[in-house]
Amino acid sequence: MHTPSVPRPEYPRPQFVRRDWLNLNGTWQFETDQGDSGLERGLLQRDLTGEILVPFAPESELSGVGDTDFLEAVWYRRRFTPPAEWAGRRVLLHFGAVDHDTTVWVDGAEVVRHRGGFTPFTADLGDLATAGREVEITVRARDPKSGPQARGKQAIQYANHDCNYTRTTGIWQTVWAEPVPDAHLRRPRITPDLAAGAFHLELPLSAALPGHRVRAVLSDGTGEVCRAEGRADLDLAPRLYLALPEDRRREWSPEDPHLYGLRLELIGPDGESTDTVESYAGLRSVSIRGKAVLLNGRPRFQRLVLDQGWYADGLMTAPTDEALVRDIELAMEAGFNGARLHQKVFEERFLHHADRLGYLVWGEFGDWGCEVGGSSGDNQRPDASFVAQWLEAVERDYSHPSIVGWCPLNETYQKLHDRITQLDDVTRAMFLATKAMDTSRPVIDASGYSHRVLETDIYDSHTYEQDPAAFRQLVSGLAKGEPFVNTYENGAAYSQPYRGQPYFVSEFGGIWWDPEAAAEQSGRDRTVSWGYGDRVRTEDEFHERFAGLTGALLADPDMFGYCYTQLTDVFQEQNGVYRFDRGTKLDIARIREAQLRPAAIEETDAG
Repeated sequence: MHTPSVPRPEYPRPQFVRRDWLNLNGTWQFETDQGDSGLERGLLQRDLTGEILVPFAPESELSGVGDTDFLEAVWYRRRFTPPAEWAGRRVLLHFGAVDHDTTVWVDGAEVVRHRGGFTPFTADLGDLATAGREVEITVRARDPKSGPQARGKQAIQYANHDCNYTRTTGIWQTVWAEPVPDAHLRRPRITPDLAAGAFHLELPLSAALPGHRVRAVLSDGTGEVCRAEGRADLDLAPRLYLALPEDRRREWSPEDPHLYGLRLELIGPDGESTDTVESYAGLRSVSIRGKAVLLNGRPRFQRLVLDQGWYADGLMTAPTDEALVRDIELAMEAGFNGARLHQKVFEERFLHHADRLGYLVWGEFGDWGCEVGGSSGDNQRPDASFVAQWLEAVERDYSHPSIVGWCPLNETYQKLHDRITQLDDVTRAMFLATKAMDTSRPVIDASGYSHRVLETDIYDSHTYEQDPAAFRQLVSGLAKGEPFVNTYENGAAYSQPYRGQPYFVSEFGGIWWDPEAAAEQSGRDRTVSWGYGDRVRTEDEFHERFAGLTGALLADPDMFGYCYTQLTDVFQEQNGVYRFDRGTKLDIARIREAQLRPAAIEETDAG
């Protein structure tokens, strides 16, 4: 439910849809609280002095504020009236993401606190909100610039620098409300079972009421495929099993991203539905055989691109839903079949589009921000909040078929020695927590650098060697069980040793090509643009280097994939396949041609 003037009006949670909802994006009151003294100064009680366009962060152009300084705390306020037709139901107030430490009040009463800038949270407004009566929402978001904090690529210096970008503070995803009955369905877990031709459903409930049942109905384009039903008055989360007839089984894959419709219902003693949710599911499997990662039982070379998910006008928030779709389409046009969603938990609508377009993605976390300096053996100190936020991300995204792996940490460089450190503890906690929540996907403990978990499902490295011949030599040791592994310059180890897991180079390339700046700059001047290594002098040189680098990995029968840096330029980082505004700067047909050469690991298995 929205009006045409509301920005980002689309339903924000497309895999768990209720009919009734209210989009609360739009103009809110706003005020910066630079000393974080607003509570003491009465900001909770009075009108705020400015305005902002939610869901865009105050640092962004689209917000109408455009303040790129450090914002220690910010305040928001708006009023809304739950529609009369919501009478008799509870009102849930949802926040897609708010950076970083958030407190929400309704009519002056605190209703929820949340830490973390990437994951959703909800306030049950209980008796505070009733149909037809206006309520006032007040939000304070604190965003301190010091201390360990999962920031992703947000700059900790005043200005953008290197591969760090303009900060995001406060609300940056959709705010919305929906009515639910006292006993209602919560977010399900949908697990495909390709071997059995079935789906396993776990359906958490807010309450178990006598005489109630849960029902799930699976459908495709020709109608109902199957259904299952069970009691809802015994378990916290009833489990259902949907077995598909053999003639209605259709695998989800990049070539055929088939999605089944899924209707979930809570049924009262009279047989009537008291809560109904629309969802969807994809029937596919992910597994490991030797050094290959299999999709639906067959090796699938993952031609991934690093996608940072930044926009010149919206920063971490896409200006429109169409912009999310376009990023996937651009990647696929260039020959990529998926992405590492890098240093950011992407909007859930991005995953929805990946599901329906057949785009393979790794669910990742914006963990940068745990670097505290000091000793090289104890310089990374992620805290308990990293684990909590990551579990919220996995819970939100568990049921998306496009996600083929989890990566909680990235480039947590720290010397490996004989003391167990905070980094060791948190890395293991995030790995084990992910495995406990999801046994259906592989997990890599950390991308690049500090592999601290011996039994990590996947092993990888990052290298930005620019000479194709040297690169080929660098990554040629997999057949002997001696892959390239990141180390300190003096050879000191970051990681536990490689143990034969599937391996890929999950960051490489980053070829520095900025045609305009190339005519104005020389050498390694990075004040206007930068990339990795020496900048190519011509577009032909770019394509030769790109083909050489990707070819070295495609030709290795023990390499299951790669991830090229990166999809678009981002501010000063001019190493994208496309420009920051998503305009063309290279011959995309040549990039596609280079990538679509046969992958040796697929041919070896076929033979």
